[in-house]
Amino acid sequence: MQRRVRQVLNALREQGCAGYAKVATMGGFCDLDLLMVKATAPDDLPLPERYVHQFLKIFSISPVVSFQTFFHSFTRRFGKTRCWRVALKCLLLLHRLLRTVPQDSLFRAELLWVRSNGLLSLYPCHFRDNSSSSSSSSSSSSSSSSSSSLNFTNFIRSYAQFLDEAIDFFSMDDKASEDGISSSEELQIQSLSEKMKEIGRILEVLPQLQSLIDRGMDCRPAASASRSLLVKATMKHILRESFTCYSTFQRDIVVVMDSLFELPYRNCIAAFDIYKKAAVQAAQLCEFYDWCKAIGFCGSYEYPFIDRIPHLHIRALENVLHGMWQMTDSSSSNISSLGSPSPASSPSCLSDDDGDKEMVRTREIMVSTQWEKFEEDDDEVAPLLQLDVSNVSWEALLEASIVVSHDPPDSLFCNPNGYSDRIKDSRENTKLLDGWMEDADM
Repeated sequence: MQRRVRQVLNALREQGCAGYAKVATMGGFCDLDLLMVKATAPDDLPLPERYVHQFLKIFSISPVVSFQTFFHSFTRRFGKTRCWRVALKCLLLLHRLLRTVPQDSLFRAELLWVRSNGLLSLYPCHFRDNSSSSSSSSSSSSSSSSSSSLNFTNFIRSYAQFLDEAIDFFSMDDKASEDGISSSEELQIQSLSEKMKEIGRILEVLPQLQSLIDRGMDCRPAASASRSLLVKATMKHILRESFTCYSTFQRDIVVVMDSLFELPYRNCIAAFDIYKKAAVQAAQLCEFYDWCKAIGFCGSYEYPFIDRIPHLHIRALENVLHGMWQMTDSSSSNISSLGSPSPASSPSCLSDDDGDKEMVRTREIMVSTQWEKFEEDDDEVAPLLQLDVSNVSWEALLEASIVVSHDPPDSLFCNPNGYSDRIKDSRENTKLLDGWMEDADM
């Protein structure tokens, strides 16, 4: 009984606030607090787009003051409500403004400041719905109403966490645009050091994109929440955000994998972990998008193509990286064994003669930076064919080669079994070639 009384009082309070805001703004008086209440009315209709434009118009007139007033009004409205419709419209309004404000606006910076000072808390979110059973029929049981309230509560909390990580990602995106991060086409014409720096920055962004995609999948509504018109309208914005994140991730991961073996070992392992998680996430994303298509949240043409990564590809790449680590480990151990003396040959255990021998041995393995001329052996290896071509002109040699190519000896032909009919040693071949050279001179 007390629960039902609280639900009725909550509904009356929300309806009264919305009615007062509508009456107060009829004469052209525009206040951000009243506009916030009017935009987040407790009904099942989607958020009207005209309210987003009205907020943007106010932001353009007085940015700093209007930002502070808006966030205080948002915090008060979202923190005090126990109606899932009001809370969902507050989050949806914030999401729409994050995506609509200009790139050079201070809206995101002001939002980060408000959140860092504890004035706004999206995660953890302490919202709890108490209004679900008030709209249900009288024949519905208390257990079904409590489960419905829990479904809407979980959806609001998941959406709030999604927006909390989206704010961090938007701030990283703004910082990257200010620093001038290059695109994948520009990375191909940069130097190696600049390319490695850009890929290092991409490796910092890719986990954020993967986490944002996971938070989008966590917003999957359950049971009665998925049938609400307001929830369906919200899911369209969440899915479109997921589409953008996945497309950006696919573009950047291709750049990283193309330069995988040029990266330092630590970045190489980080890139492999991201790629390995992408293989698991692709399967989950396919299942989530198929479910959303069946519900009809977005058009089928809007969904991106999910690139499935086979498990065999992951295992092969893991073996290659493991082999690279073994080669690096073995080479470093060999260098350390050459550069550091053994305990038995430490200076404290060596005599003077042994010390001189050790110095000579150490000098022998030092690499010199000067060119040294080594003595050549007097015995030269004789060529297989010795031709006396000192008095022969190049025209004669060219003509001799033409004669040889048109009329080769029988020893150069092979029988059908693959063996020569007449096998001669190198001396007979030399004599035969000398005869051809004499015929060419004549």
